[in-house]
Amino acid sequence: MTDARSLTSDARSLIKVLIVEDSPVVRELLLYILSSDPEIRVIGTANNGEEAVEFVQRDRPDVITMDINMPRMNGLDATRAIMETNPVPIIIVSGSYDVKEVDTTFRAMDAGAVAAVARPGGIGHPDHETTKKELLHTVKLMSEVKVVKRWKHYRQKEAAPVIKQDYKSDIIAISSEIRLVAIGVSTGGPPVLQAILSGLPKDFGVPVLIVQHIAAGFLGGMLEWLGKSSAIPLHTAIHEGPVLPGHAYFAPDGFNMGVDRQGRTILSKDVPENGVCPSVSFLFRSVAAVYGQKAVGVLLTGMGKDGAEELKLMRDKGAVTIVQDRESSVVYGMPGEAIRLGAAAYVLSPDRITAMLSYLKT
Repeated sequence: MTDARSLTSDARSLIKVLIVEDSPVVRELLLYILSSDPEIRVIGTANNGEEAVEFVQRDRPDVITMDINMPRMNGLDATRAIMETNPVPIIIVSGSYDVKEVDTTFRAMDAGAVAAVARPGGIGHPDHETTKKELLHTVKLMSEVKVVKRWKHYRQKEAAPVIKQDYKSDIIAISSEIRLVAIGVSTGGPPVLQAILSGLPKDFGVPVLIVQHIAAGFLGGMLEWLGKSSAIPLHTAIHEGPVLPGHAYFAPDGFNMGVDRQGRTILSKDVPENGVCPSVSFLFRSVAAVYGQKAVGVLLTGMGKDGAEELKLMRDKGAVTIVQDRESSVVYGMPGEAIRLGAAAYVLSPDRITAMLSYLKT
């Protein structure tokens, strides 16, 4: 092992990655892909979760790529153990869209993993270059995320938060006028969406439109996972489909989602905005045009600035605008940019966002 004191400044600046994968073939593929980038250095591999936990205690990586199904200790249990002891940004790398495995993937995100990506196709696979770039891009972005220790059983049910009177009175005063809630979210989003959707009442009185940036193929599994705790029905939006009160609609993979004046979801395969499709900007701009002051816009954790300018547009039109606070965000890019632009009327934690929205009953 090389003594850290002998490393050059260039070597120390590289992103140090641990690969956790039980398949030798996949492990070698990930090693090949990650080592091909001059900004990344793979400092070790582990065959199972137990080895990963031991490695992290001994040699602190900057990022971990984590498989889910492994012998001795799976990826979920390894994520929990690492985030409770020596927290590191963990990226779940999944090769299956099986409902059970996807469910475990999102449970790992709830335990502290910061992202999930599809396992890259092998060399010669038609999707190899696309999935390779996605993995490398995610590793670089997640290396900048500051993670915190997760205490055991940290997700235990807490008492409903008490809302400050200043915005409690605001939402009660306008609740009868609100016709739609639009939510945009990216990195770190699934657990936050779970917290919000599980806290909404069954008699929630308006539709919810949601754009979640997530790797292609994971949306269906995410909805299955979220649906287990959500009090309102969840759907993948369809073109010209109805927008019903008390239902939540998610933009499908590769389609921007908006709403028309007939109260229907509109899907469009436009050029990506801010490098992403579906785009939060597209959704918020559509909602601002159709609903104006009769809407609520919510911008949650995420990398970049998608939706920030359009949240300001919603506020200028008289809509209620909310962003997630820094303390609870995995990445504060999107909410932070919205605050910088003056787009946020309220800056709240997820539980307070839920409490505020809960006044929008039938």
